[in-house]
Amino acid sequence: MSERMQAVVNYGINDFRLEEVAKPGIDHGEILIKVDACGVCTSDVKTLHGAERYWGRPGEKAFVKTPVIPGHEFFGTIVDISDERARSGDLNVGDRVVAEQIVPCGRCRFCRQGSYWMCEVHNIFGFQPEVNGGMADFMKFTKASVVHKIPSSLPLELAVLIEPLACAFHAVDRARIEAGDVVVIAGAGTLGLGMIGPALSKAPAAVVTLDLDPKRLALAKQLGSTHVFNPLESDVSAEIKNLTEGYGCDVYIEATGTPKGVEQGLKLLRKMGRFLEYSVFGAPVTVDWSIIGEEKELDILGAHLGARMYPSAIAALADGSSRMDGVVTDQLPLHAFADAFTLMEGGHGSIKAILIPS
Repeated sequence: MSERMQAVVNYGINDFRLEEVAKPGIDHGEILIKVDACGVCTSDVKTLHGAERYWGRPGEKAFVKTPVIPGHEFFGTIVDISDERARSGDLNVGDRVVAEQIVPCGRCRFCRQGSYWMCEVHNIFGFQPEVNGGMADFMKFTKASVVHKIPSSLPLELAVLIEPLACAFHAVDRARIEAGDVVVIAGAGTLGLGMIGPALSKAPAAVVTLDLDPKRLALAKQLGSTHVFNPLESDVSAEIKNLTEGYGCDVYIEATGTPKGVEQGLKLLRKMGRFLEYSVFGAPVTVDWSIIGEEKELDILGAHLGARMYPSAIAALADGSSRMDGVVTDQLPLHAFADAFTLMEGGHGSIKAILIPS
């Protein structure tokens, strides 16, 4: 009889269940970890509630395949490793590790050219059963998984933020921030807060964080944001113009996942500014595209996942150059996953809820 473990299982929209399932076994080149912690991402919440991005419109193929164990913000400790992987000498039982959220196929056009995070197959931990996620006692890293060691000294509440911080580093890199720029980060969730440190490293004139939650704005200020504003309480457009001699911000990073966040960015940017999108929306967003071309000639950029940024994120958390203290606000046991999802839906004073398997 196979060993068993506890896991959250996604069976469909509004149908996530805590179940006893088979503990995964490993094969050639694979690793088994005991999950130390797994963050709940807003994309997990949107998956639960049926966002088109994950389930597709009628007639479209869904990105999510069920049943699947969710969770892509994980880290853990190696408890079993195949002989093939062990012989490489870089990983051993007892090591703390994280795997990048995407498991690249290695064969498609994007993998062959080095852009593995845009893999055409696009298996991401927690969305397809080929790569079950971290909301479980144990999880398997397949042979193609991109694995990184974590210093033993890194506290749990920081180690669990490696995935979102890697994403934040990639977003800032894509935004092409230059010295002297005024940068606006819209959204002070885990991603937006993670962008403050790497943005400051580019020597901007100012990093402005926008959010509706005073607790998040206070944390953004604590983490180094030079200015923070609540759009419901401040005339953000006037504030940005005051900082930029009336021109508008040079870079706007959208991390709210709301249509208002997109509209706001197009308004706040100066002519020939750069708009960086890093959000998952529940439904398509409609805006006046004439602003992008006819009015301002903007550069519209996107960022996806944490491309090549895991080593930087791990180092930044370890040496304190990216401060993320206070981002994890709630730690819950695995069986309380529904409460963690509710906290991440907003309006509860939570920034990042994480699950701690037994």
